[in-house]
Amino acid sequence: MVKVDGYEVPEGLYYTKDFEWAKIEGDKVRIGITDYAQKQLREIVYAELPSTGATIKQNEPYGTVESVKAVSDLVAPISGTVLEVNAEVQSKPEILNEDPYGKGWLLLVKPSNLQAELANIMNFNKAVEWHKSLLK
Repeated sequence: MVKVDGYEVPEGLYYTKDFEWAKIEGDKVRIGITDYAQKQLREIVYAELPSTGATIKQNEPYGTVESVKAVSDLVAPISGTVLEVNAEVQSKPEILNEDPYGKGWLLLVKPSNLQAELANIMNFNKAVEWHKSLLK
């Protein structure tokens, strides 16, 4: 894990410019928001997520997170079918602030076009450089 000006950027994940991460787990992908996103939002009080079985599409909104500061769209890093929704995030949204890369994951997805779509998001090295550019 690398820290860029206090923001955690773990290795082994892919990242989007919408501040979401994607972790490949075999033939599935786990999705969540980045440390940068949760710190910018501050105290997250609500998360609206799709149902199991829903289809999400890369670069399109699939839900929202609400904080005391703002309501923000969640934008899909990859396309696919939702296999699992993290119910704990819906009942205890502050977990997104406490552990965005662990217990605060949002969705587990069966990707529909993973290899092609990975070219549209950032690997770890590109994400570190991009985070550095945000903080200049």
